[in-house]
Amino acid sequence: MMEPFFYLFSGLRWQDALDILLNSYILFRLYVLFRGTNVIRVLVAVCALWAVSQTAVPLGLIITNWAMQGFITVAAFIIIIIFRNEISSVLQTKDLKSILWGIPRYQFHTPLNIIVESVYELAEKKIGAMIVLPLKQGLASVVQGGVRLNGRLSQEILVSIFWPDNPVHDGATIIQGDRIISAGQILPLSKRGDLPSFFGTRHRAASGLTELTDALVIVVSEERGKVSLFKENQFYAIKNRADLEKQLREHTGDDSSKKGFRHQTIELVTAGTICLFCITGIWLRFSTGMETFATQDVPVEFMNPDQKMEIISSSASNVKLLISGAKPLINAIKPDQIKVKLNLTHSVVGMNKLSITRENIVLPPGIRLKKIDPTELDISLDTLMKKDLPIQPYWIGKLPKGLVMTEAKAIPQTIRVIGGGLILQDMATLFTEPISLDTLTESGTASVGLVLNPASLKLENNNKIQIQYLISKKPEGKQDGD
Repeated sequence: MMEPFFYLFSGLRWQDALDILLNSYILFRLYVLFRGTNVIRVLVAVCALWAVSQTAVPLGLIITNWAMQGFITVAAFIIIIIFRNEISSVLQTKDLKSILWGIPRYQFHTPLNIIVESVYELAEKKIGAMIVLPLKQGLASVVQGGVRLNGRLSQEILVSIFWPDNPVHDGATIIQGDRIISAGQILPLSKRGDLPSFFGTRHRAASGLTELTDALVIVVSEERGKVSLFKENQFYAIKNRADLEKQLREHTGDDSSKKGFRHQTIELVTAGTICLFCITGIWLRFSTGMETFATQDVPVEFMNPDQKMEIISSSASNVKLLISGAKPLINAIKPDQIKVKLNLTHSVVGMNKLSITRENIVLPPGIRLKKIDPTELDISLDTLMKKDLPIQPYWIGKLPKGLVMTEAKAIPQTIRVIGGGLILQDMATLFTEPISLDTLTESGTASVGLVLNPASLKLENNNKIQIQYLISKKPEGKQDGD
């Protein structure tokens, strides 16, 4: 059962692993930046369409696959054109750290008692206020204006923001954790027709925000001094401090420093795992879907031979391999990256039949073996021995007219040869390379090489062979051929 799984990843290189991890992280960062927005919802829908398209291919659903491809193309234009402002708003409100590796901590360590006391201080003085506590969904694409503060939350500062003489008192204040992020924000007005008639602009703005996001909005009525709460597109009339604190705890989670952190950790780990699976699936799709075949003619390397034996003959010196893999990997193969290695450790003197299997072949990562030709080699081995052989000059041609060679000898006269016992036992003489007589006119010395046949023979010492010869004139009265 596990063999097909391992086969899929048999061509995984470290470059592929890095590629998968890098793109998985990029996809995860996009999720962190855009989670809760309409952009991420459309992206999820596109991924679902792509999954349906890929499933339709092996099932033979040609029209379904074609339709899904069309929907995906349209969805890409929708994301670029319709949500360009939302994408721009999210990116503009983030610094480099937030974009590359920052993890937002929504409503962790929020001092709810400060918010409750501040709200009721404002209510008692009939000072209008609008306080926003966002959760996972970003607000950058739906709120406008405002002044960025990013200051520590305190009752004095929160009350002073909504004081009538403050320039930003009419807008909303956004709180995340124990920080006042911004003040004077303009929220989108609700278009609902079923809201109470006594709702003013603040109430309609609070309702409008909760219709688009998962934020909670606390509103203090300037005319009536009443506290209202908006969340999940619902309106709640707050009776007292305890009721408000209860609602806030439900929004942020009991013991937000632990439970909220745990929930967010589970969410991010799940999202990261899904991103990793998605990118891995895409890699598998490309690595198996772009398979290319090629034939390589590879020389055989013999490993661990017995030093007392040598290879006399082999049925083949090269092996043809049919390989497959992604086209870029096939094109990038270098000759020294593919090797065929045969182990001669257990070979014996005489004929040996060696099988060539996948274990004998070295392939680059990402390349798969399809066929081996031949699958067996016949190797003949012989025991090495030494033998002293006399040297015989090999003369060719004919001396010039009137000359005769009276003596010729090799220096040294014998030489020690190393080779297979079966070959050397029948050899009695070792010949030199051809020496032409046509140009010899006087006595001298010729430096020549030896002919080693077969080529597996070796000389114990690389001695240079000198052939000394004596040439004299024929006695008068003798004819050629006498």
